[in-house]
Amino acid sequence: MLRVAVVGSGPSGVYTAQSLVEQTLVPDVRVDVLDRLPCPYGLVRYGVAPDHEKIKSLQNNLRAVLEHERIGFVGNVPVGAGGVSPERLLELYHAVVYCVGAARDRRLGVPGEDLAGSFSATDFVSWYSAHPDASAFGFALDGRSAVVVGVGNVAVDVTRVLARGPEELRPTDVPQSALGALAASGVREVHMVGRRGPSQARFTTKELRELGTLPSARVGVEPADLALDPAYADPSGLPAVNRRNVEVIREWAAAPPAPDPAARSIRLRFFLRPVEILGEGGRVAAVRFERTEPDGAGGVRGTGRYEEIAAGLVLRAVGYRGAPPEGLPFDPVRGTVPHAAGRVLRDGAPSRGEYVSGWIKRGPSGVIGTNRPCAKETAASLLRDAPLLARRTVPDDPVAVLRAWGLRPVEWPGWLSIEEAEAALGRTLGRGPVKIPDWPGLLAAAGGG
Repeated sequence: MLRVAVVGSGPSGVYTAQSLVEQTLVPDVRVDVLDRLPCPYGLVRYGVAPDHEKIKSLQNNLRAVLEHERIGFVGNVPVGAGGVSPERLLELYHAVVYCVGAARDRRLGVPGEDLAGSFSATDFVSWYSAHPDASAFGFALDGRSAVVVGVGNVAVDVTRVLARGPEELRPTDVPQSALGALAASGVREVHMVGRRGPSQARFTTKELRELGTLPSARVGVEPADLALDPAYADPSGLPAVNRRNVEVIREWAAAPPAPDPAARSIRLRFFLRPVEILGEGGRVAAVRFERTEPDGAGGVRGTGRYEEIAAGLVLRAVGYRGAPPEGLPFDPVRGTVPHAAGRVLRDGAPSRGEYVSGWIKRGPSGVIGTNRPCAKETAASLLRDAPLLARRTVPDDPVAVLRAWGLRPVEWPGWLSIEEAEAALGRTLGRGPVKIPDWPGLLAAAGGG
């Protein structure tokens, strides 16, 4: 029997476990999928916007894998800082695959970025997705205007949630505390701002179009921004996604929304680079931008002209970087663990029994489906190494050893108890299932399992 630990229960981890147990090269592989959280599914649970039910339904596919007879879910087990070291984990398993994602947000690197009211978009997503680490965040939604820096899908998600009315979010699993704060929000204008033009924006067309379908919001664009983009007038030479994005924005420019005092406003702005977050009384008051222009080489350059946009809340959505996993080698330039076809490299040589998959392997790129071929490559490397890996003796019950080491693993029955508790919570509130947003609540609920 080959025992494997997969660290991380998001799509990359689950697809890796699936690849290991559904092959025939090595007939008896048993996989424990470990997670720091007591809940599985990673960013599908804690990163997908609550109003994206179709994407969130991917949990059903991941559930089917985690219910496989040779796969076990083992939550509430931190690996690395404050938990089990990679060295000790290898005492329990023949191989360990790290699928830990890219946990660090990129910063803007401008003065005022740490003022109260300035956050990463990931912090905001974690808050409205009920991530237990976000329970202490307090988002000031009393200001009239919010600025979202970035023009990718995360920027679109947080913009959409800020612009939705509470009745639109009530049917989702957004935690009750966040729903109450969003219902009381004073935000009436959301500015989504990018330093380059609409033809270079990173959102997908489906996400972009959704902004124009919100019943309680109207989308506007600035003609002067659009005129700066050489590809805006004729997008025919652009890649398909970029071309469709420009076509959507052209539709909005051609038919600006009629004034509606009751509606929220979403303003898409381009060719503006943040240079400073301005404060008043220790809190965010505005963002100062420099106007940019195309440099003729695919980038932009500053023009020396500036513009300020008032804001009581600033969310940066400018990308991610991998954080160094404790006890593993790390390439700070690429933000990944060095590897060869998924095999972890220490000092340039494969480290026996250690593997990576997902963002920590390839960087924060691709969509959820990109994790499948990535996982299959790593699984194939591990399986080729299996005859050598299986020579080492490991415990028959590694979860029992984890308990003996003082950890409190939450296994699949515990997760099912959390699900039942969230359904019960929703019933008391007259809603569908509502997420439990804090560590004590999750662990108390898991105790029922």
